[in-house]
Amino acid sequence: MKKTNKHQHLFPIIIMSTLLSAGTSAAENQQNTWSNRVLGYDKPVTEPLLGDMWGVRRDLKEHGFTFRLAYLTESAYNLAGGYNKDKHYAFVDDTALTFTQDLEMYTGIPDAKIDGNIVNRNHDDDLTSERLIDSRIPRNDQAQEAANGGQSVTRLGWLTFSRTFLDRKLSWRTGLINKNQDFDLIVNCDFQLISLCGGKSAKSGLWYNWNVHTWGTAFQYKITPEVTFKTGILEYNPTANQRSHAWSWSTTGSKGVLLPVELLWRTTKINGLSGAYNIGVLFTNGERTDLYEGRSQESGVNDPDGYKTHDNSWYLYSSVNQQLTTVGNDRNRGLSFSNSFGLADQRTMYFKYVNSSALRYRGLFESRPDDMLAFGVTWIEPSEHFIRRQNEKNLVNGISDTSNSLWAPVPQRSLSYSLYYRIQATPWLAIQPELQYWYHPSGLTETQDALVGAIKTTITF
Repeated sequence: MKKTNKHQHLFPIIIMSTLLSAGTSAAENQQNTWSNRVLGYDKPVTEPLLGDMWGVRRDLKEHGFTFRLAYLTESAYNLAGGYNKDKHYAFVDDTALTFTQDLEMYTGIPDAKIDGNIVNRNHDDDLTSERLIDSRIPRNDQAQEAANGGQSVTRLGWLTFSRTFLDRKLSWRTGLINKNQDFDLIVNCDFQLISLCGGKSAKSGLWYNWNVHTWGTAFQYKITPEVTFKTGILEYNPTANQRSHAWSWSTTGSKGVLLPVELLWRTTKINGLSGAYNIGVLFTNGERTDLYEGRSQESGVNDPDGYKTHDNSWYLYSSVNQQLTTVGNDRNRGLSFSNSFGLADQRTMYFKYVNSSALRYRGLFESRPDDMLAFGVTWIEPSEHFIRRQNEKNLVNGISDTSNSLWAPVPQRSLSYSLYYRIQATPWLAIQPELQYWYHPSGLTETQDALVGAIKTTITF
């Protein structure tokens, strides 16, 4: 087993912190207008590929129906290293229709609307499982965030009704809901490397990002114009991402409920520039299996595979996304810093904590104000319960040879780095080459570090 200096991988984080402190004085006295452009989010596409669609889009909008139709591709190629060094080009794609029907214009109910999302994913060619990691251990990262776990599928992402109360201070949503509609939204999913894609609450495995729905209701209350309190009650259904649930209204497979609580602060008080900060905790009463402790430890019965279960579990998440500089008086160009953190109930989750930091620069070149350059790094520390479980399996089986098919891999910390440059070629076409470096894929020192070349494209129709 190779030895490494445990501090050497802190240098990218130190560099980021230095840049953060150096850039904060550049925009003091700016206008206090909040914008998320430099934080990694793109402005709405006002000139899609199909334009006004021969008047159809305009006519629908006059009746309160607006939509976005987008096509995404993500390709990845293992340039070096990984568990399987045979070269492979992997490709996945994703077509998404997201729509809103305004009901206020017909009913007079404040901000009443129906929101929906339908996603089709095809060519599920996942480089992570095919080349980068040892299949005997759960993955902790993914080279193509749109890869769909071994299946091509068309599914309903969400279909909800929402409205506001109390002069728009209180918002309410209910229906077939997805957590991305209300919770943990301040870091964009711009990287193709999934650990740098969005906030960290989905890392809990208790709910799902993007295109998976469950029954639920959510509330947002504006305590002040800048501070929002969020909560809700959602179905906890570990089978919700399966094909059989793609269009299901059933609660089959439900194990309990999820209770998220989140506080969001969206401000321009820091050097007059846009920033967003949140902290949240997610609870469930659903039954979950302990990764180490067995029933035999309590009952005295020799049942080494009978792990105990828990009727409660939790996950803490927090994110920061702050603009640091502007370019002249253009607040839509400049440098931003984000950090997202997740702390897990390591009795039932495969990691102890995960932390991702990223720097983004929009409009590096004056001639290309909408392009984005970004660099990010993720640190993942595995669950101590899972480590003990794997070590105990090897001890019981008397296996020390890592090439033995019965050997249980024992993870350590892992790091993933990603660098991309997104070219906004046209208002409706973005092309994003990306370079990824995986240190200890899935936390295994026995797996060679991997270098991955990737490219992501987005077309908005």
